[in-house]
Amino acid sequence: MFSIAALGLQPAIAYNSNSVLPTWANSATIYEVNIRQYTEAGTFKAFEAHLPRLQKLGVKILWLMPIHPISELNRKGSLGSPYAVANYKGINPEFGNEADFKSLVTKAHALGFKVILDWVANHSGWDNPWTANKSWYHTDGSGNIVPPNNDWLDVAWLNYKNQDMRRAMIEAMAYWVKTFDVDGFRADVAAGVPTDFWKAANTQLQAIKPLFMLAEDQSSTSLLDDAFIANYNWELKDLVKAIADGSKDRTVFDAVAANQVFNYPTRSFPMNFITNHDENSWSGTEFERLGNAVSAMAALTFTYPGMPLIYSGQEVGNTKRLAFFEKDFIPGLTVANSTTAFYTKLVSLKSKNASLWNNSTAKLVPTLGNNNSVIAYSRTLGSNKVLTVINVTDKTQKVTLNLSKLSASYYLFSTGNLAKLKTTLTLTLKPWQYEIYSSKKA
Repeated sequence: MFSIAALGLQPAIAYNSNSVLPTWANSATIYEVNIRQYTEAGTFKAFEAHLPRLQKLGVKILWLMPIHPISELNRKGSLGSPYAVANYKGINPEFGNEADFKSLVTKAHALGFKVILDWVANHSGWDNPWTANKSWYHTDGSGNIVPPNNDWLDVAWLNYKNQDMRRAMIEAMAYWVKTFDVDGFRADVAAGVPTDFWKAANTQLQAIKPLFMLAEDQSSTSLLDDAFIANYNWELKDLVKAIADGSKDRTVFDAVAANQVFNYPTRSFPMNFITNHDENSWSGTEFERLGNAVSAMAALTFTYPGMPLIYSGQEVGNTKRLAFFEKDFIPGLTVANSTTAFYTKLVSLKSKNASLWNNSTAKLVPTLGNNNSVIAYSRTLGSNKVLTVINVTDKTQKVTLNLSKLSASYYLFSTGNLAKLKTTLTLTLKPWQYEIYSSKKA
């Protein structure tokens, strides 16, 4: 078992940080919206009808996948990738118009949501007007604009050595904040863009209003020091897959958790997930990848340090891989089921227990046990405590845990009943069974 204390290390500390967490995001769960595939119509207006349902789910931040017009030149499939932006200030006519988008944001705000946009700063579509300025893009020896790599042939690679392009990019981002009152950005391929650009952009954008900034990255802590408050927890995503496969156990989990405590700058955190648009379309649904471990791993993402993500359809147990370049449709979104109740309860658990909040200083502390097939950890903030215990195998496991610093009364996630825990706890857990003990009832 590994711990920061055992290694004699201290958690990373941010310096000259421009990274901020708006107060409204303290306890928030983020929900990714795939407008194209969300409804049969695939429009803002059709999605609006789901806002009351998502309000009941309890999610706070709505992250919209790119809403911009999609380039036709070199596009993949018949509809193209939403990440091939044809106009940074435009709206995809398939989704609606400016009035429709304003209506969506206004109604979302009225129901207590915040809205963030997916922003593609590393590359644009090939028929974006910016391509008229070749110096705004990377070019080959013949002066031709090039894609970022040999796979992303539908997009053109932007050149951040060009100061005019940088200014235009920040101005375009500010346009959406000022004109439509959006509340932040998820930055696609964030590490592909220089950190000093993000620092400048964040400084100017935060001067307009407090924004939530999420980086699609987990490689550069400088992005968290200088611009973003959160990034992707790809490491945890890969680990839960390995746990579900049976190739990793509690010892590896404890080591990863200790390492992340050390590496994340103060006040920053990861976004935890078991699925998203990329995972669903390219790697398979969470049920394909995690099998019977889905519920246990979802519970882990809600109690592990960071902000949990729910992707479109995850809350109803969607088992369908969604097409990426074509029109598709998520079935069953209008009918609440046991999966909906499960995620609603997880969101409530997070929002009611301050030790699980995104701004919490409550680090994950491994709970000593005698079985490495059972993951156990706690998070404590003052009098608020949460203990998570998970059988990470497909076999029944028995474990005895040392609760010397956790003995107290807790609500059981599974039943809602109150239980008093003493200095030791012995459990027999069925395959993939888990239990969460919390100071506040979910």
